[in-house]
Amino acid sequence: MTEIIQKFVLYMKEVRKTSDNTVLSYERDLKKMNQYFAEQGIQKAGQITDTALNSYILFLESQGRKPSTISRNIASMKAFFQYLQREGYTKQNIAEDLKAPRVERKAPTALSEEETMRLLEQAAGDSPKELRDRAMLELLYATGIQVSELVTLKLSDINLQMEYLVCTDNSRERIIPFGAMAKQALEAYLKQGRAPLLSGEDSVYLFTNCSGQVMSRQGFWKLVKSYGKKAGITGELTTHTLRRSAMGI
Repeated sequence: MTEIIQKFVLYMKEVRKTSDNTVLSYERDLKKMNQYFAEQGIQKAGQITDTALNSYILFLESQGRKPSTISRNIASMKAFFQYLQREGYTKQNIAEDLKAPRVERKAPTALSEEETMRLLEQAAGDSPKELRDRAMLELLYATGIQVSELVTLKLSDINLQMEYLVCTDNSRERIIPFGAMAKQALEAYLKQGRAPLLSGEDSVYLFTNCSGQVMSRQGFWKLVKSYGKKAGITGELTTHTLRRSAMGI
């Protein structure tokens, strides 16, 4: 299974363009998983069952691993077994229904850098919706603007060449810079994602829902919550949490 893990790591790095920190995290988690199953006499990925995966999670708990560590391992396994199914190594994704252990904990005031990167990387596809979602998440993280400001941005508020946006609040304008990652995500969305979402209609707004209408705060919150679950982030996740992460609070 070591060879397949290396192929997965290479795929995440070169095809999915996943950050180096996340790739290293995936590789570390999967090597530990491989070692555990090797000691159980399981050498091939196709021999692993969903019961075996749950046994491994119980093993991590018995070793006193923190809930955040277990959640990260689950996220790594989900990504890995999704890859195995897509590449034809296995017939099904046996990690799809894995759930992190329930723990009582206070909602974090901000995400860690690793959690933030995992969240941003969930919208890494090339569908119009994923391109839009990635652009919204990157822009929110890069600028720390309020969600109400994000969903009401207009095309005319964005200056890609100079890498800044304009927010208007009570007749007061704020010029807010954003970096290369947000610019790259915005360019991809504007070139390949926005027009299909509009379906021939016109809109002054930068981001729209799948019907071509301006997105609501509630709609954006739902997508953040969905991506947070896929990223294995425990505790309560809100748009305010991501904004505080962007502001470094």
